[in-house]
Amino acid sequence: MKMLLRSLLVICLFSPSVFAASDEALNELLQRMQTEGFTNVLFFNDADRRLAFAHIDKFAPTRKLPASENPYSLSTDIDASLNQVNYTVDGQTFSVNDLLAQEPLMGMAVVQGDTIRLEHYAPDHNPESVWVSFSVTKSFTSTLIGAALKDGYISSLDDTVADYLPRLRGSDYGGVKIKHILQMASGITWNEDYADPESDVAKAGSLQGKALTDYLGNLKRAHAPGEVFNYNTAESNLAGEILRAAIGNNAAEYMNAKIWQPFGMEHDGNWLLTAPYGRETGGCCISASLRDYARLGVFAKREGKLPSGESILPDGWMEKATTPSKGFAGYGYKWWLLGDDAYTASGIFGQMIYVDPKRDIVIAVHSNAPAAVGTDYHKHYRAAAEAIAKSLSDE
Repeated sequence: MKMLLRSLLVICLFSPSVFAASDEALNELLQRMQTEGFTNVLFFNDADRRLAFAHIDKFAPTRKLPASENPYSLSTDIDASLNQVNYTVDGQTFSVNDLLAQEPLMGMAVVQGDTIRLEHYAPDHNPESVWVSFSVTKSFTSTLIGAALKDGYISSLDDTVADYLPRLRGSDYGGVKIKHILQMASGITWNEDYADPESDVAKAGSLQGKALTDYLGNLKRAHAPGEVFNYNTAESNLAGEILRAAIGNNAAEYMNAKIWQPFGMEHDGNWLLTAPYGRETGGCCISASLRDYARLGVFAKREGKLPSGESILPDGWMEKATTPSKGFAGYGYKWWLLGDDAYTASGIFGQMIYVDPKRDIVIAVHSNAPAAVGTDYHKHYRAAAEAIAKSLSDE
């Protein structure tokens, strides 16, 4: 992921369209990036990240996800009592109000059924603001593979990688089943140590296309496929390669055709490309408004059913996608599993779509956490989401 983000911001320095941006602060940031030579968003200060995360399309090439002419209707009936819901972090009790006052929280929406019960934005954020999702995108690359299975572009999740990417035929990756790619359980050796400049993620975490498959084709198996979970940035990018090869089209157009337009996203979004007119990054970087994060969660909660009642996913897909995998009980088909049927799509710096089908609740979060992972803030929004869901179900 670090290499991906470094590449994202290196691209922007050579993109002439960037300087068409009218926002003075954005242009000032871009000028500093050029003159001071810093390009890795992971090392931006909080203020610079607030600009970058909201305007990825000004920093790098993207493919547009246009607003639907028929947005999925979300009514609003704010429940002010949710602000007083208590949650616990490290033995201390806090209220949702405490979370809403935290500077990293850019936006939070709680949707019960099809009704917004809580909606909060930072002063420099609003319902029209889009925000990059990072690894939240992984869950929807997986979902689009489900759609491709339903459409017949993919025959079975037991098909191998080489069935769709023949250039990997004969390699250890070539024989891995698609199902095990979705579970991050390929069994192939991979080092995801971000601090090690010689790690696989440092060398290949941002690769796409032939460069990606050339690198992966040289890696060797450490475990039988499906047995051991090993978080692997490249495998989500590989899932994007499989999707595009299967459908014969780019992923953003398929996202538009299957979900964004027919389900009814309210605002324009975008999907990061590896280069101008290039490939979408399978493991990262759909940008969407907070309400559209929530709509994506409602879509998942409805098991892929459109407002028309038609499902774009195979029967039982979401149940299988959120079933604990053998390698790790907390992971399905690129969804993080919380127990009791709840699950999340999660991204660094505090992006989240929390889905609780039993309680009929979706919670969407935009954040600018002080670090990519592991901060106290991460504990707060996750604990608050679970407490809010439980509170609504107890009413």
